Amino acid sequence: MLPTQFVNIREFVAMDSPRIIRGEQPASLAALDFVLKSRGAIEKILNGEDSRLIVIVGPCSIHDEASCLEYARRLSDLSRKVSDQMLVVMRVFFEKPRTAIGWKGLINDPHLDNSFNILEGLRISRRILLEVTDLGLPAATEILEPVTPLYISDLITVATIGARTTESPTHRQMASGLSMPVGHKNGTDGSLSVALDAMKSARHPHSFVGINDEGVTCIVHTRGNRNVFPILRGGNSGPNYSAEQIAEAAKKMTEYQLVPRLMVDCSHANSRKDYRNQGAVWSDVLEQRLAGNKAIIGMMLESHLNPGRQDLGADPSQLQYGVSITDGCIGWAETETLMLEAHDKLARQAS
Repeated sequence: MLPTQFVNIREFVAMDSPRIIRGEQPASLAALDFVLKSRGAIEKILNGEDSRLIVIVGPCSIHDEASCLEYARRLSDLSRKVSDQMLVVMRVFFEKPRTAIGWKGLINDPHLDNSFNILEGLRISRRILLEVTDLGLPAATEILEPVTPLYISDLITVATIGARTTESPTHRQMASGLSMPVGHKNGTDGSLSVALDAMKSARHPHSFVGINDEGVTCIVHTRGNRNVFPILRGGNSGPNYSAEQIAEAAKKMTEYQLVPRLMVDCSHANSRKDYRNQGAVWSDVLEQRLAGNKAIIGMMLESHLNPGRQDLGADPSQLQYGVSITDGCIGWAETETLMLEAHDKLARQAS
């Protein structure tokens, strides 16, 4: 028989099912209760029942467990100081979309050496999420494909769909079945319509081919996810966080029959891909919020223990501790200053 399938497949490696991996590292009832309450808090903000500002903050990507958990401990302490005005959610991003090639994240290559031990990456990621949750921090992550959520999504408070995948029918269908609020980023070209179309799609039921908890291929029927929102992250034409652009985005959401509540990503194209500009974006958007713009319900910051970024290189043992290996991040000192100053301004306005 002439081969017509799998011509470019080097190998198939069987994986343990989501149920097996979760069974090895089960979430406690307290952890699951915390996740449910955190999701509920996000939903209340989206519904206008809670006036706090959502702040999703943390490393561009997680590549080192120790520095991630040190960051989480610091953020946990800070989150308690600002909790009356901000709902702090930690960025715990394990998968990285690549424009061309490059390291795809902790799940895909946990040892940073192209060994691609994905099962171990899933186990490490789950362990990190359990510890972050035990610290009293809700977790946010970007979801790149429909399989990995079954391994870790019970511990995720907010999911995001990235600019490269917002237009994908697969991701829109997947979002319709996710159990947590989902933020859809505008397209890489800056188009908000792509995100709004994705939101409308995700709010409706879908049926598609996927896998179940046992790893068995099946037809998935979803209910639709009402808790969706757009994330403005700028685009190829530049930033999109100005007062005029946010007003236009809110108007467009109304035209789509969506409640105008949105988040602004202070990184990516909004910072013109320079992490040192994130603070200026943060301050501008915060002032809009303080001026009464109720459409702004949250902001995102890419932040790590130390500022900047570094290349991965051939020897991972030579990496600087607490420095991003993907996008540049602001350091902890700046992060703490921005959040504490914002808290004081929000608190003064509320009093």
